[in-house]
Amino acid sequence: MILPIRTNIRPWRTPYANYALITINAVIFVLSYSPQYNASGQLISVLRPWADNYFKLKPLEPHLWQFITYAFLHGGFLHIIFNMYFLYLFGNNVNDKLGHVSYVFFYLAGAILSAAGHIAFTKWFDPNSFGIPLIGASGAVAAVTGAYLVLYPQTLITIIYWFFFIGTIELPALYFIALKMILIDNIITADRSSNVAYHAHLAGYAFGIFSILLLLSTGIISGTGLDLWAMVKQWNRRRRYRDVVAGGYNPYAGTGSKKVRSKQVEKSSLSEEQEEKNKQLRTEIADRIAQRNLPAAAQAYLDLIDIDYNQIIPRQYLLDVANQLASEARYTAAANAYEQFLTHYKNYEHAEQVQLMLGIIYARYLHNQEKAIKNLEEAKKKLVSPEQIRMADEELKKLQN
Repeated sequence: MILPIRTNIRPWRTPYANYALITINAVIFVLSYSPQYNASGQLISVLRPWADNYFKLKPLEPHLWQFITYAFLHGGFLHIIFNMYFLYLFGNNVNDKLGHVSYVFFYLAGAILSAAGHIAFTKWFDPNSFGIPLIGASGAVAAVTGAYLVLYPQTLITIIYWFFFIGTIELPALYFIALKMILIDNIITADRSSNVAYHAHLAGYAFGIFSILLLLSTGIISGTGLDLWAMVKQWNRRRRYRDVVAGGYNPYAGTGSKKVRSKQVEKSSLSEEQEEKNKQLRTEIADRIAQRNLPAAAQAYLDLIDIDYNQIIPRQYLLDVANQLASEARYTAAANAYEQFLTHYKNYEHAEQVQLMLGIIYARYLHNQEKAIKNLEEAKKKLVSPEQIRMADEELKKLQN
């Protein structure tokens, strides 16, 4: 079992609209929930008669208002608890991005479109399920979750898991939502014999993803450089760049056939594109470190120096990135980052600790004895911690034996 428990970003503004929607759902649940049994003791309805007769969505005889009212009815405590939990988890930041009024309209549109998608799919592809009434906020919540995926794909979601033991891990929102919540939960392991409206979920996700992508691509809502639309544009730039280079054009030396340059891209425009790319990556590094998404920051740094090795980022950013690369066992990249740090920030007050780390990497993982001894000996001259001095001595002793 796994359950997301938090994200690594918080809204700048209080998400009053999301809190209001959660409260309204809870109040209507209390007012409408009342299991009904027949004379034989069989459960025939979970709603009070007024809600069951007029407000749940009946595909065989739908009324327009039911495409909204159904989303505020729930079939039990677990049903509403899980829906409101995920609405709180992902909706707060979407509310912050869209604003209160737009967020409420988006939520209601998600409820309407997910219901319409469910009815259309069951009518044409699953007629045995077509007449089953629909209740629950799952489709609207799926739309909000899809919006979160587009707006914040690179944020980290903390997951608690329990199998034989309990623990937590952090996963990027893009992978957790797209793979776990959409693909696995609603397609691969979906139990079609149950009363769960998987088609409504999928329609909600589709609406949330594509509507927000449309809004970002048209500039109706502003992008951050870290959203899914920015990732798509970045991928497209890389694809164009690879195509140009594969065609024989060297953007740095200006070599290659005139035919390639004239048909695909001029040297000057490609240089501007390169500068824009560098700027975006530097902004991305800063934003991801601010979010404490260090794995993503480290990858953005590697992308940056892959384009221009001489690019330098601020001191603390570079140190954080180097430490992250070391923790990921990407030792060659970590050593290069530490070397760059010591070259450009040699007056750093704790430079000897960076040299100690660099010496250990060269000694234990990269097997470069010369550089290991050089860094360890220089670090030892300035170290004051007995534990760190002992560590340097032990590594030097191993190298010199």
